[in-house]
Amino acid sequence: MAVTQEQADWFAEAFGRLVGNVNEAILGKDQVVRLVVAAMLTSGHVLLEDFPGTGKTVLAKALAKTLDGTNSRIQFTPDLLPSDVTGVTIYDQGKGLFEFHRGPIFASIVLADEINRASPKTQSALLEVMEEGRVTVDGVSHEVGSPFMVIATQNPVEQAGTYTLPEAQLDRFLIKTSLGYPDHDTAVALLLDSSNRARDSKISAIIASSSVNSMVQLASEVFVDESVLGYLNEIVTATRTDPSSTLGVSMRGALSLARAAKTWALSQARTYVTPDDIRDLAVPVLAHRIMVDPEADFAGVTAEDIVSRILVEVAPPAYRAA
Repeated sequence: MAVTQEQADWFAEAFGRLVGNVNEAILGKDQVVRLVVAAMLTSGHVLLEDFPGTGKTVLAKALAKTLDGTNSRIQFTPDLLPSDVTGVTIYDQGKGLFEFHRGPIFASIVLADEINRASPKTQSALLEVMEEGRVTVDGVSHEVGSPFMVIATQNPVEQAGTYTLPEAQLDRFLIKTSLGYPDHDTAVALLLDSSNRARDSKISAIIASSSVNSMVQLASEVFVDESVLGYLNEIVTATRTDPSSTLGVSMRGALSLARAAKTWALSQARTYVTPDDIRDLAVPVLAHRIMVDPEADFAGVTAEDIVSRILVEVAPPAYRAA
């Protein structure tokens, strides 16, 4: 079923209100907020990697409060166990049977704070739920419900006592982005409001979980021309053959970019995807899925550089809206 222009206008208006609500807590980072909201409406997960004190946790909490659903926070530490995340089955003597006690992963928005501080065993507890939306404990599957989103944060500078996320886990994040330090005017505005220790406390829920599910479904029906999909595939293929990479983008990554581009187009009140949507999202959606060759890494080449170079080399198709 094709998306109508009236539906596109409604989606863009709702998207703008969501972004504006989160911006009440995060000043001067409109583009990052738009990316995170787009990820939520694509049923994707977000990895925020940035320096301490840049607002990663505030952003995650603000988005959670914007949604009229449940939210939880998991502080990842080296001694955190998988059952601390997913839940555990406990024997109830009174009833004479085992009962499953849900862990904090059972929420609409889950903040996984400092995810790289947990052991690989605990990190792996997120693999199934991030991909399939369910948790299996003692051979029994438990659905986490919808909407469901994991916002994970990690610190790139403090590497002592951390465990690098494996490629399989990174591939399950739709988007990886960072907030960075604020510009001068934003920093001054924050300093003037320094007495406010909890900026996210002013955020109130403005959208119901059912409405989020409706927006996710609507975004999935946006039209994508075959030539645009061909352009996307050329970009993805180039990441696999680039001399500076040892691992290119998987098919999961290509599908993720296609889905995210639909949401991005609809957020701008368009019923179709253009090559510019692909270009806008290529770095945040694809870069974290690429492994840089050690020699290139030593020379200062980053995964973001590889994607940016490919966007210059691969020509977009001539496109005519349907």
